[in-house]
Amino acid sequence: MSATVLVIDDEPPIRKLLRMGLSTQGYAILEAPDGRTALDLLAREGADLAILDLGLPDMRGHDLLKAIRAAYPALPVVVLSSRDDETGKVEALDLGADDYVTKPFGMAELLARLRAALRHQLATQGEQPIFRVEGLTVDLVRRIVRVGEDEVKLTPREYDFLRVLVLHAGKVLTHAQLMQAVSTSSDPQYLRVYMRQLRQKLEADPERPRLLLTETGVGYRLRAPDTP
Repeated sequence: MSATVLVIDDEPPIRKLLRMGLSTQGYAILEAPDGRTALDLLAREGADLAILDLGLPDMRGHDLLKAIRAAYPALPVVVLSSRDDETGKVEALDLGADDYVTKPFGMAELLARLRAALRHQLATQGEQPIFRVEGLTVDLVRRIVRVGEDEVKLTPREYDFLRVLVLHAGKVLTHAQLMQAVSTSSDPQYLRVYMRQLRQKLEADPERPRLLLTETGVGYRLRAPDTP
């Protein structure tokens, strides 16, 4: 059975582009040109994932996101945002968006973000005790971290930081979300220090990280596995 994607965008050409691109990949499509239609469709039809343009004619996209999160807390939401709207991205992620894609966007990138959001939803519904991606293994039960066959010793705070990223693998976590999860400090420099330490221990080349990724001005993302 194909996943149903609700596309919330007031621009017909964007909806057409998404309809064509997503339908070729087997997704079923619902379309809403405004926030009220989106909420009505979710109530009547339901959806497995939503793509939300923040610029809507009848309400702020962030207000719609807040309403969706309140009514459908498990629904993955990928936000479309303009390239220079860094503040809007952070606000959307803090409100519970699973990811964002910047306009103009490539269909291949969007499809990858949708797959990651759906995988993250499945992982949170039935959390796996062992996480693996590109040679990194994290045993969440025994609190053991390995790179290849080698066990890596982390400090308790480093492990806490990594565990939060693992539980949300593939999802961008803002500085505020990470600070709330692992620290009482409000200084983002605190996170940069721990990210640098984790990269030294977990990345083959800490200066060119492949696993622990920086989303400039927004936060951090742990690469998700490529398979469901």
